[in-house]
Parts: sequence; structure tokens; C-alpha cells
Amino acid sequence: MSKPKGFEKPIGVKDYLPGAVAKLRHIERQVLACMQGWGYEQIITPTMEYYDTVGMASSTSDAKLFKLLNNRGTTLVLRSDMTAPIARVVASLLKQEDFPQRLSYHSNVFRAIEEEAGREAEFFQTGVELVGDSSAEADAEVVALAIASLNAAGVERFKIAIGHVGFLNGLLGETLPGNTEAQEQLKSCLLGRDHVGYRQRLRELSLEVPVQRELEGILRLRGGAEICDQALQLSADETARTSIRHLCEIWDVLKAYGVSEYVLIDLTMIGDFSYYTGMTFEAYAADLGFPVASGGRYDNLLAQFGRPAPATGFALKTTRIVELLGDEAEAEVERTLIVYDAAGRTAALAKAQELRSQGVNVVTERADGRSGTPAAAGAAEPFTHKGVRYAALLSYGGNGLKGGSAT
Repeated sequence: MSKPKGFEKPIGVKDYLPGAVAKLRHIERQVLACMQGWGYEQIITPTMEYYDTVGMASSTSDAKLFKLLNNRGTTLVLRSDMTAPIARVVASLLKQEDFPQRLSYHSNVFRAIEEEAGREAEFFQTGVELVGDSSAEADAEVVALAIASLNAAGVERFKIAIGHVGFLNGLLGETLPGNTEAQEQLKSCLLGRDHVGYRQRLRELSLEVPVQRELEGILRLRGGAEICDQALQLSADETARTSIRHLCEIWDVLKAYGVSEYVLIDLTMIGDFSYYTGMTFEAYAADLGFPVASGGRYDNLLAQFGRPAPATGFALKTTRIVELLGDEAEAEVERTLIVYDAAGRTAALAKAQELRSQGVNVVTERADGRSGTPAAAGAAEPFTHKGVRYAALLSYGGNGLKGGSAT
């Protein structure tokens, strides 16, 4: 294998230039402020975790974990999500704190990818975890907060599809008892949104006609509150029916929040992590084929860290939102340019400090070879100087330095 060139970087990672960083930080600030307004406190966890604890609990397959050894030969991982690290903290550093606990975060996570897949190995997430509340109210809260967070990030046109792991588990267990291989194959098709493959697999199973129709029927279970009634008629399995009733409660709470217009019930939703135990959801923005947020309930994860507790949460896929919004994500930054020469240096730099203390973005520049008396007149219009846009110009120094537009 040839040695990489000096400008090359590993596949799946990227450099963020100033414009992209400004957009990313803008989204981060707006979303975290929104989450704080709902009572969520921000937490930061280490980039590296022990493989035997967080790595094993993360539900990310071994093949997708970045592993490394420390100097004592212990296997570490780069965090592949934030849910498992936060579960570790809740069960240890926060074990004396009462439930429920509301925590938020903005972090980079890492997942090994196939080179030809064109996906990112490092990306940013902004999300929340609500730990210690098993109610439909808690599930509805995180869905409503996901909607508020997407709005805060600047995403206006999107839909959230919610489902329930228990419905599919109950229905498949009722219709395909003991055939776990077929159940997993059908779930895999639904997870990949491969409805053609799902129907094909049903035909290959040579099921009785009523059973095949029943399993094909779930592909049409997408919509509003009426889907709950249809699903209750579809299955007699108690797990499936309990799951549907829970979704009905979530829908009622979302109506009370006034956000049900963003939501549709999709009973083919199963979530892409095996630790989900209940409600799951994904948010899809218009004109983008990938979800911009996802989440769900994971009531068994905390037990792996010695503090059993129900929990629910979500993560915004912040990197995708940056790409989706483009230039809309960054508010115009107003900068003032202060130009000075040797004679005006002291006054110019003092003025720069004064303006910065008032929250003004200031760039200073030495203009060599000019002389005259100090001036401090602001430019009447925004202008561009050396490729940077400025809202005002102040100049300090000789006669050749006049306030106004620069070129």
C-alpha cells in the first residue's frame, strides 16, 4: 500500500472549513438552547470508552466499531453513539440523582464504514435522553422536542414517522410462531425500507392466504390516528395490541402539543438499534432521502450498567442538517474593518477592543506606507475587502486613511 500524500485524509472523515463550521455552530447553539428551554441539561462524555462496557452496550455491530489498544493492552472504542455513554454516566456519576433525568448533548461519533459506501465515519449528533419515565407522555415529549429542535435548526419541511417495536414483534410472533429466521428476514427488509423484498420473502414462505394478506397489510398502515384502530383489528396478540394502545396515547399527547401535523404513524418502523424496546421514530426532510433525526425507547439498556430504568430519547443528525440547509444555516456575520498605520495604531487597537467588548466582530489591518491625521468615519454601505464582506470601515492614521468603503 502506497504512503498517503500529505494532503490526504482517511476515507469517511472530512475537513470543515470556516463557512461550514459557522453553520454547524449556529445549528448547535440554536438546538441546545431549544433543549435547555425544555429543561434538558448538557452533558459531555469522553470520545474513548472501554469496549467491554460502552462498546458492548452500544448495539453497534463489532464490524462498525473503531477499536484501539491503550498502553496496558486494554481494548477501547471511539464512541459509536451517545446513548450508551450517557447510560453509563446515569448509572454511575448521577446514580444519586432522582428520576426523571433530562440530559442533552452535541458530540461527534464514529462508525467504521465500507469504503465504497460513501458514508461518513465521523459525524455530529445533537440530542437528548429522558431517563426514568416509562409513560407515553415521556415518549411524546421527546417527539415534540425533536420537532421543536428541527425547527430551531432551520428545518421547516419534514415529517416524523413513529412506530412501535412491540407491534411488529407481537404480530410476527403470532403469525410466524417459532420461525425466528423468517421474522428477522422480514424485519431486515422493513428496516431497509425494502417493501418489494418484503413481499417477495412473504411469497417464498408459502403462507396461508389470510396470513400473507395480514402481513402484507402492515405496509398500508401509515397515517394518522385512524391507523391505531386499523392495527387493533389486524392482530389479536396482546403485545401488539398493548403497543398500539401506547402509540394511541402518544398521538393524543402530540395533539395536545399542537404538533400532530408533523407526525404520521408508520407501523413498519422498527428502528436501527437492537436496544429499542418500544416507540421508535425517524424524521425525514423534504427532498432528502436520509433521516435527519431518529430516536425511540430503550428500557433495557440502563440495566447493563447496574441501574435499571426506562428511557427514551433522540438524536438530530446534525451533519446532514448542515448539508441540507446550505447557506440558509448561517446568519450574515457583520464585521467591522479597522485600518491603521503606525501613527494610529494605539487608537485603532483601543477602538477594536472597545467594539469587541460590545459584541462587535472586528478585524484590524495595518496599512503600511500611509501617513496623515487620524480619521474615524464609518462606511455608508457594506463592502468587500480582500474577499471578506464588512458592514463598516474605521480608519486611524494619516491623510490617506479615510473612513469609507475599501477595495
